[in-house]
Amino acid sequence: MPSWANWSGKLTAYPEAVIHLRSEADAAAIAQEAASNGRRIRTAGAAHSHAPLVQHDGIIVDASGLSGVISVDQPSRTAWVWAGTRIYALGRPLHDAGLALVNQGDIDQQAIAGATATGTHGTGTQLKNLSSAVVGAVIATASGELVECSPELNPELWQAARLHLGALGIVTRLKLQLTDAYRLREQSWQAGLVPTLANFHEEAERHRHHEFFWYPQADEANGKSIDLTDDEAAYPLAEEGHRCAWSYEVLPNYRPHKHTEMEYSIPAAKGPDCMAAIGDLLRSEFTHVRWPVEYRTLAADDVWLSTAFERDTVTISVHEDIREDDEPYFRACEEIFLAHDGRPHWGKVNYLNGHELAACHPRWHDWWQVRNDVDPNGTFLNNYLASLV
Repeated sequence: MPSWANWSGKLTAYPEAVIHLRSEADAAAIAQEAASNGRRIRTAGAAHSHAPLVQHDGIIVDASGLSGVISVDQPSRTAWVWAGTRIYALGRPLHDAGLALVNQGDIDQQAIAGATATGTHGTGTQLKNLSSAVVGAVIATASGELVECSPELNPELWQAARLHLGALGIVTRLKLQLTDAYRLREQSWQAGLVPTLANFHEEAERHRHHEFFWYPQADEANGKSIDLTDDEAAYPLAEEGHRCAWSYEVLPNYRPHKHTEMEYSIPAAKGPDCMAAIGDLLRSEFTHVRWPVEYRTLAADDVWLSTAFERDTVTISVHEDIREDDEPYFRACEEIFLAHDGRPHWGKVNYLNGHELAACHPRWHDWWQVRNDVDPNGTFLNNYLASLV
């Protein structure tokens, strides 16, 4: 029997078929056949999501065979890339063309189409999420067509496709807005939570990247600040917190420990109070939790379902071991996040229904209108997504 599991192993599925893509023509034919026969499709990236976006009993399409950089336009600093390309596999080819991602997250194992599907991000008060870098896409729709979209071509479909949740069709390629290749130097620091929050946002404005993990048992914020540098890259790379190299070598880190995660995006001005409340919760009610809380910044954008839509943001992530029951802890955190106007990360745990999510996202109904127009019969919805309509 075919099976699928996410990275942590907490989410599993036993679909009728797992299909490995090798071409866009195959993607279009699979989409058309499924739609014609009333079957449903979900596309899997690198399975790093903690949300039930892929789980279902229909067809799961694995896009990892569509991988690599297709073409680069150096003057416009853009590139077309295959949807299944892991983020780590973009670094060197783009660098060889003199380009780089404007920003990326702490983990670079995700497929680029999965990362943009869920609004994955790094940190930086002036830096947006990966979805905001999508300036074009090609999608195999339920009609069996390969439809290209961009700000000039099918612009509403493009708006929805920047953060698509895998619900529009099978995304086969993306066009990304890039920047010139750049080097970074990082430095690490430690402090307690109260002094860290007291001057965090002033420090965050001084650095290109500024973030921390707070360990509640020790009351220790382990942070790092990363800035542009003209210094030559230093090899072999130093340990995390002390590297000086190209962006794709400094920004990602090795995170092998299996966990589940909830992350909410909070208006930047409310971030410190929200984090302090999470700290109080851990000290008073969840003293057994050993996993840290992560605090990052994110610039406002105009992506319809982005958690940073039209507001400067901080993101707060809570974690738990996969062997533990995370629900009581996560639900208690979610109450605090919602009290501070939080929006949940699409690739992490949340317990909101469609009505509650619609209240978080001003362009919610616009996104669903575009989605329903391109896939009126719900070929690309699983039960979870269908429940949000």
